[in-house]
Amino acid sequence: MSWFSKKLELTAAHYTYLIVSAFLILYALFSNFVRNRLHLSEPPLATLVGIAFGPLGAGVLVPQKWGLEDNITQEAARVIVGVQVFAVGVELPKAYFSRHWKSVGMMLGPVMTFSWLITALLVFLILETKFTTALIISACLAPTDPVLSASVLADSHFSRRVPRRLRHMLSAESGCNDGVSFPFLFAGTAALMETSAKEWFLSTILWQCLLGLLAGLIIGHYANRALRFAEGREYIDSSSFFVFYFLLAIFSVGLGSLCGLDDFLVAFGAGTGFAWDGWFANKTKSTHLPNNLDLLLNSSMFVYFGAIIPWARFSPAPETENLTPVRLLALLVLIILFRRIPIVLALKRWIPDIKTYREALFCGHFGPMGLGALFLTIEARAQMETSSSIPLPHPPPKSPYKKSIETVWPVVCFIILGSVMIHGFSVAAISVLGHFSRRDGERAPLIGGETDGLVGMIHEGGGGESEPSVSGDEDPDPID
Repeated sequence: MSWFSKKLELTAAHYTYLIVSAFLILYALFSNFVRNRLHLSEPPLATLVGIAFGPLGAGVLVPQKWGLEDNITQEAARVIVGVQVFAVGVELPKAYFSRHWKSVGMMLGPVMTFSWLITALLVFLILETKFTTALIISACLAPTDPVLSASVLADSHFSRRVPRRLRHMLSAESGCNDGVSFPFLFAGTAALMETSAKEWFLSTILWQCLLGLLAGLIIGHYANRALRFAEGREYIDSSSFFVFYFLLAIFSVGLGSLCGLDDFLVAFGAGTGFAWDGWFANKTKSTHLPNNLDLLLNSSMFVYFGAIIPWARFSPAPETENLTPVRLLALLVLIILFRRIPIVLALKRWIPDIKTYREALFCGHFGPMGLGALFLTIEARAQMETSSSIPLPHPPPKSPYKKSIETVWPVVCFIILGSVMIHGFSVAAISVLGHFSRRDGERAPLIGGETDGLVGMIHEGGGGESEPSVSGDEDPDPID
């Protein structure tokens, strides 16, 4: 036995390789069954794996003991969210924003502003924080997460029951709003740190957001032309053709972060500009590139998130005496109920892609919070710690913003955990409830196996199939 034990190399890295790959292998083997029969997606399952093997469970995955600090979490989330928003831009129908700018604009403008303010009010009242701290926390939670949205809206048995115009609108919103959340985040930090409004406008609105989006569109457009040139002259082989997609996403994130631009708007703009004419989507529609990225990158990151959840911080501490499980649960429930649903219902008549109140309720509910919020939390802490986007390895022992720094992380992590579980299992809940709400003769043989469109939504003509299934399809039917 001693000889055998000497041969074992039980390091943290080796445990990680084994556990993450084992989870991904098992999921891959049963992916169709899990997604289309059980109506489950990867993020909640991956998070549960992280919890089970993390400090709260088996104690095998403990990133805190590996020397993985805030900057590692920040960069991992930056890359994965950046790749995902790039993928959203690529997957949208050809020239999507030329026809649907009003719907997406309403979701990014009035809806997101309301989400920011109502969440701040709830945090302020329930957790009794400073209002500036509440504004920072709510800015982290304002955007819908592209990773979680993709897991719900990607091609599956359930998603095919939702009108494509709604799927496209929610995807476009999730691709944009991680970047659009930066003005809200920096408005909160500017109020806390008493930065001038002029500096906020010049630095955040003009430089980071507008220039970042413009840079992304230019990168995407010329990358498209370069790839078409190389492909037309057979300078590039098929394997490099597909790798180009992923490398361009990383390049966009790298350029944005290097130049101090809004990384996510650069990546989303690059994806949109790259696929604007539909040529790339036509070439790659059979490869399912985004689905492959979801399985490899996103699931691994949610395992990591499950392992770093700060369970001990969900109880009162010297700097966070108002954080209790009961208050956090109350906050989670109220955020799920009031963050998006009331404003989307109220603005339904001004959002062309939403035709019925049932559709408005669906769009209001499916606004999950995930890895984008995780990144924004580290960004917020970095601003309070160093007045830059580079965080300290750990929160400083002394700071004029100590209480805010210590409050942001546990609150956002708790809400992310709740959102991952609630939104991740919502599809299964809707499918099961819809099944049993039917009469016996109208039910599918399998629970949740119905194939018709969801009740209360318009599925035909310009109201339902208002867009091609991929951006490369021709002859799109514009929105009414």
